[in-house]
This record gives sequence, structure tokens and C-alpha cells, in this order.
Amino acid sequence: MKQILVILFVAVGQLATAQSRFNGLDMNMSNLSRLSDAKTRSISPENYTGAKGKGGMADPKLDSAKRNVANAWWSSSDLGKGWKVNPFIVVEAGETFTIGEIEGPGAIQHIWMTPTGNWRFSILRFYWDDETTPSIEVPLGDFYGMAYNEYAHLNSMAVTVNPGSAFNSYWKMPFRKKARITITNINTEAMRLYYQIDYTLTEVGEDEGYLHAQFRRSNPTKGALHTLVDGIKGKGQYVGTYLAWNVNNNGWWGEGEIKFFMDGDTEFPTINGTGTEDYFCGSYNFENQKTKQYQEFSTAYAGLHQVIRPNGLYQSQQSFGMYRWHILDPIRFEKDLKVTIQDLGWRHNGKYYAQQSDISSVVFWYQREPHAAFPKLPGKADLEMIR
Repeated sequence: MKQILVILFVAVGQLATAQSRFNGLDMNMSNLSRLSDAKTRSISPENYTGAKGKGGMADPKLDSAKRNVANAWWSSSDLGKGWKVNPFIVVEAGETFTIGEIEGPGAIQHIWMTPTGNWRFSILRFYWDDETTPSIEVPLGDFYGMAYNEYAHLNSMAVTVNPGSAFNSYWKMPFRKKARITITNINTEAMRLYYQIDYTLTEVGEDEGYLHAQFRRSNPTKGALHTLVDGIKGKGQYVGTYLAWNVNNNGWWGEGEIKFFMDGDTEFPTINGTGTEDYFCGSYNFENQKTKQYQEFSTAYAGLHQVIRPNGLYQSQQSFGMYRWHILDPIRFEKDLKVTIQDLGWRHNGKYYAQQSDISSVVFWYQREPHAAFPKLPGKADLEMIR
């Protein structure tokens, strides 16, 4: 009994140490009551730097001629400073705007934004510490599971999308020296962006990795195979997948298996799924047996949150959006990682059909820096979603 108590006390002590080490970074219902020396800050167009006591200082009278300083100067001109003078920014065509620049150490804990324009044509880039190439480079819509520039309710632990175009990210993003976030408008028209970046300034443990996210598109797939990511080097853990799948044929399209090649795997992977809907935590074609239709669902860790059905006219193809977050089951790798998914359907004779679908993906992972080079992001014409 004494030995059991000793083991219990040691385990509790280790847990307390771990909670203390991450205090200010990780918050959940079990440690929400724990007090911390971490400092809470927030960046928005009303406080570009997130500095203490510097929010809502734009003056509609003084700043009416300065773009992105008093964008709502006319609406607020009768009330004056402090009355929603600059709640949004305007990003001109071809412009890159730095929406956040933070001196660390600390961690971004939540990002909310609601953009106008085509969500595929706004590019998000995140730079950690002193790096000159981004660790995250993704079209804004795809980062939030909205590749089709069309709203769909998404309700998960890591990402939520709420009416009418409210995008929320809860991915934890630690940094040690600096964090810089930019948005580039590659469209031919200006876009308006309301946004808020909530973060904490606190110590960051040595075992904390940096969040990475990478976009890829196969349009169409070659050899009925889509590579979600390849060439990841170093130690880390894979934590999430988003797929936008445009199907170019009738019939069930999701027989393909996802494969994780890690730490020296060559021809055969260590982790081999059993089917597309299985990986995304569904079954049997995502079909509602009563309605005989695809059934959308959105849960904490997985979902088929978007089904775009043909309308009998110009919208002739069926399209799907789905996600799988490895929050409770991260896929850990020591040296390298490659992830692929098969593009597989059925022939009429009951044999598999090697399809040529249009598949876009965003994958999320944590790793130590430096990261391997990303493939070049496609240009506007190759990003455009034509359905």
C-alpha cells in the first residue's frame, strides 16, 4: 500500500510539474482555475501591436485620410475616438499586409477573422522566430476548411466556422522569439478583413514544437494518388488533415486508403488506412440509410462538414469538404514523414476504379525548426476552384 501511495504521489507531482510548465499555454477545463503569470494580449485593427493600454486609439478627425488607421471614420465621426473607428483593414489587390507581429516568447491561442472576396485568393503566411520562409503557407479559406468560397458550418476543437463567414482557429502556436503573420491578396479586387489574434506572453518549454501547415492540390490526380505532404524532415507530430475533394465521375469515390510513410519507410508505410470515409471517422459512403443521401456531420475531431450537390445546371459536379484532427492521437515521427491518399472509386463490374479527381489538401503538424522547403504555392489560375 505504501508503494502504491508513493507511486501515486510521484505521478501527481509529475502532472503538477507538467501543468506548471505549460501554464499559460495549455488551457482546458481541468486547469482553467490555475492562476498564471502569463500575460494576455490581442491584436486587431483597433490595436495593431497588441500593446497594453493601446486599443481603440484611432481618431476619426485626425486619421480620416489614413487608410487602415480610421477605416470607419465617417461612421464614428459624430462620436469620436474609442467608438469603433478602425475595426477592419482593406488589403488592396496584390498587396501583402502584416496583420500580426509579436515579440516572444509566447503562443497564439485563437485567431478570428471574417474576410470578403474569394477566400482562395487570400494567402496566409506565418513566420516563427527569425525564419525567412513561412512555416504556414495556405489559402485563407482552406486554412479554415472552406476551400469552395461557400459557407458550411464546421464545429470542431481546432477550427470552427460560424454564420455568416466567421472563421476561428484554436490551434496552439508557440514561438520563442517572434511571430509574424501576413495576408496577401492575389485577387484583382481589394478585400476587407476584420480579424483578432489572441495570444499569451509566457515561457515556452524546450519540448514545444512549432505549428506548420502546407497546402497542395492535384488537379487532376496523377496515377490516382494525391500526395498531402512529402519531405518533412526532423522530429515532430502530425496533427491534422483537411481535404477538398471534387469528384469527376458518378458513383462512390472514397475507397482510397491514406498512408503515412515515416522514419525511413520506402515502398510500404507504417500506418495504412482502410478507406477515405474510414479515416475521416465515417463509414459506408457517409450515407444516411434513411434518406439515401450523403450525411454531413461535424464533430470535435472529424467531420464531413460540406457536401456540395449538383444543381442540374452549371454546378454539375459533386464536391466534399472533410477534416480529421489528430488531437488525441497525434502521429509522431522522429526523422521524416510523407502522407498520401489514393483516389479510388468503383467500376460497374465491382472492380476498383483509379480516378482522376481534383483534390486540395491542408495538413497540420508540429516540429522543431528548421523545416524543409515547401513546394511553391500554385498561382492564382491553379488555385481557382472551378466547379
